[in-house]
Amino acid sequence: PGRIAGIGTGNVACLFTRQGKKGTNQDAMVAWENFNGRSDTVFCGVFDGHGPHGHLVARKVRDTLPLKLCDLIYCDYGESPTSNSDGSVLEESLSPYPDAEDKSSTFTAQKEEHLEFFDSMKESFRKAFRVMDKELKLHRNIDSICSGTTAVTLIKQGQDLIVGNLGDSRAVLGTRDQNGHLVAHQLTVDLKPDHPR
Repeated sequence: PGRIAGIGTGNVACLFTRQGKKGTNQDAMVAWENFNGRSDTVFCGVFDGHGPHGHLVARKVRDTLPLKLCDLIYCDYGESPTSNSDGSVLEESLSPYPDAEDKSSTFTAQKEEHLEFFDSMKESFRKAFRVMDKELKLHRNIDSICSGTTAVTLIKQGQDLIVGNLGDSRAVLGTRDQNGHLVAHQLTVDLKPDHPR
């Protein structure tokens, strides 16, 4: 439930792609509202295939990577400390102690737990990408030696946004300035073979 793969709309996402003039459309995309059964969580991914079987690789990654991420993030780590079970933001549940020192120590502990969660998410994204790569190499019907895909993925949970990318697909966040004009913020760096890192 809540998964959109291909052209479609949901409560918080809209997906559209159109074939260009080069031939087969090798783009694949997914938006998954209520990711892992959480009403405050959305997974989004865009995959740009390349090579003779790029469209197959991109679709395979679209269909498989979110499940791998879900298993690694939520099964290995458990519930997210960034939100309460009702979806409210963690900072809203700070200790009601009137003593500022008690409140400060509670906030510090929550902040440390929050950072642990993001470190765990980072490692889960890396593991999922590695496992996906190995699985593609073993797939009999997909040539992943001469074909592949880029991936830009994100999980929005409550007010948190976690982005994982590989290749030269780019994540951009749109916000509004004081005058209501749309402002683009690049969230990822294109990873290309000639990039020093």
